[in-house]
Amino acid sequence: MTDTSDANKERNRQIARNEEARQITGNIRVSTWAIVVAVMIGAVLFTLGWIATR
Repeated sequence: MTDTSDANKERNRQIARNEEARQITGNIRVSTWAIVVAVMIGAVLFTLGWIATR
């Protein structure tokens, strides 16, 4: 019974490590998209401001 319990604990640890890696990857993707959108909005606002001052 102890062998099965130890095997289950190790399996659960491995599942937790895999899930953590997936969450980190997802967070990086979301951060990258947020930066891209912010840069695009900034570029549009800069262009509109530049056009307005000319």
